[in-house]
Amino acid sequence: MIAVAEPGTRTLSDDEFVLFQRLVKRLSGISLGPQKKPLLLCRLGPRLRVLGLRSFGEYYRRVTAADGEGELVHMLDCICTNETHFFREREQFELLDREILPAWEKSAGHGAPDRGAPRARVRRPLRAWSAACSTGEEPYSIAMTLLDSLASSDGSGAAGRAPRWAGGAPAGAPGIGVLATDLSVRALEQARRAVWPIERASEIPDERLRAYMLRGTGASAGLMKAGPELRQIVTFRRFNLLDAAPERFGLFDLIFCRNVFIYFDAATKAEIVAKLIASLAPGGYLFLGHAEGLHGTDPRVRCIAPSVYRLQPLAGLKGSRNQ
Repeated sequence: MIAVAEPGTRTLSDDEFVLFQRLVKRLSGISLGPQKKPLLLCRLGPRLRVLGLRSFGEYYRRVTAADGEGELVHMLDCICTNETHFFREREQFELLDREILPAWEKSAGHGAPDRGAPRARVRRPLRAWSAACSTGEEPYSIAMTLLDSLASSDGSGAAGRAPRWAGGAPAGAPGIGVLATDLSVRALEQARRAVWPIERASEIPDERLRAYMLRGTGASAGLMKAGPELRQIVTFRRFNLLDAAPERFGLFDLIFCRNVFIYFDAATKAEIVAKLIASLAPGGYLFLGHAEGLHGTDPRVRCIAPSVYRLQPLAGLKGSRNQ
């Protein structure tokens, strides 16, 4: 009698691993070194069981078939790492609060008033991009920070509003927009739901927690949800950082692309960094992970704090995008 292999006994040969290495690199830019073979086996094994496939060779043929695009999305979802937290690397948010946003509000944050309008300064919209947003904690942290800092001048920041921890109507948001993109469809679906276990509340400063988060009750007890004021200024899109520079997104004052480059080789990192810099507005800021740096990638970009860079306008270049 021939024994049937148990689902957990599927193996990934070296040749099969090389095939997936090349496929993942081509599709996402993620470099899977030889040490990642057990990780790939663990991440993709459940998909083989769901599909009733007996080998990784069969699975490779499935995802590379003419009709395999849907399964490719599942494969990338399985491979992508979505570890994140609210206000991760808090010192960067403190820098935003303490220096960057007050300076933006004072100078570039204001434009000329409309003709016939009172001579009060008019604040132009501020645009931020969370370029690898995972399950949404980063863009919602950005949104809380921007709402608080830029609304403080009219008294509508967290300190000037009644607590909304248990619910409440959203106050009008100032001119703020946060674009949040990720490669993972599964992560984006969770981010759009904007619901997390209540234990995650400990990651959020108390004032902002009470101002911007809703506590679940009844069937939703034990959960918290981003309030409508946050959700109305954060927009989610699926985007691959390997794709062409997203001109359709426009320019951004703030770009967060943190703890992503550790998954790319040097050439892919340089390619993506160039696209991010091309998406910065003059004087805009690029935030990387604490262990990441640019190391002289572009002379127009200056490090102003650990893993925080500013695009400097190039004076004297007539017609430059930085004028």
